[in-house]
Amino acid sequence: MDFIIAMLVGVGLTVFSAVLIQRKLSFSAQRPEDYAGLGPDIDIRQHLSGSIQCEGVIYGPTGRVSSRFVAEFDGDWSGNRGHLAEKFIYDGATHQNREWHLQLHEGGSITATAPDVVGTGYGWQVGSAVLLKYRIRLPESSGGHVLSVTDWMYLTENGTIMNRSQFRKFGIKVAELVATMRPMPAEMSDAGAPQVTQDVA
Repeated sequence: MDFIIAMLVGVGLTVFSAVLIQRKLSFSAQRPEDYAGLGPDIDIRQHLSGSIQCEGVIYGPTGRVSSRFVAEFDGDWSGNRGHLAEKFIYDGATHQNREWHLQLHEGGSITATAPDVVGTGYGWQVGSAVLLKYRIRLPESSGGHVLSVTDWMYLTENGTIMNRSQFRKFGIKVAELVATMRPMPAEMSDAGAPQVTQDVA
């Protein structure tokens, strides 16, 4: 009996420790206020506007890189409402087009919708960081699963945005994305960047 009690106590302590780490010492424990007062200040109306060049990798559940991509984004804003068109090319020459409709509200809160997002995403811009949380439906070719996404963007001193996102199913991390986003050089934008922006037939 003492052995069983000791084992149950050990299991309880392990679960408690895991929950504590998840809530206090992990990626998902970040809060927008953690970055209040830290510069440079990010403003999605400025930093998600115009032609943006992006490169990134996606890690699978084992921690290994499962996909790499390059992308071109084009952001257009009218006041506090914005549209962000995204064109991705993954390794293996797979193409994907996505789009976001964003709105910045008083106090820095953000709402976001997209054709593959279930309902409305929400977030905040504070200091040098932006947080977005939403539920995304994967393409049928990828199983059609709905994943919960925690998406952070951090503005660096030279204007580059570092993006880190985690994707979870039933609370379990199944993928992670790390990417860079920065204004596209004028000569590439003027040339149309054909290696990225070609339309899907």
